[in-house]
Amino acid sequence: QVQLVESGGGLVQAGGSLRLSCAASGRTSSSYAMGWFRQAPGKEREFVAAISWSGGGTYYADSVKGRFTISRDNAKNTVYLQMNSLKPEDTAVYYCAADPSTVVIRTTPRYWGQGTQVTVSS
Repeated sequence: QVQLVESGGGLVQAGGSLRLSCAASGRTSSSYAMGWFRQAPGKEREFVAAISWSGGGTYYADSVKGRFTISRDNAKNTVYLQMNSLKPEDTAVYYCAADPSTVVIRTTPRYWGQGTQVTVSS
């Protein structure tokens, strides 16, 4: 079992930046691929970014490429999502996720956090 706790959400103006953090705990959590998803009101949850357990592989949704950066610190069992040049359409609840597979992490990961709200005002 892996437990995930997100932090760092909040309200920011368009063009601003936020950094989300996700602290993982539990068995072999540092060997899992980690990712971020988001869900806007009235929309389905969508993939945002993912990173392999080693940090050597990163994956992004087209909508965030060039603006968001995912990284991880395995010594701290923490994954980060640096979000720059934020747009109102980035407003959503952001969820951290974990899975043993770097493929499944981008679709139906096994473990989920509770989510953190990000609101971007225009």
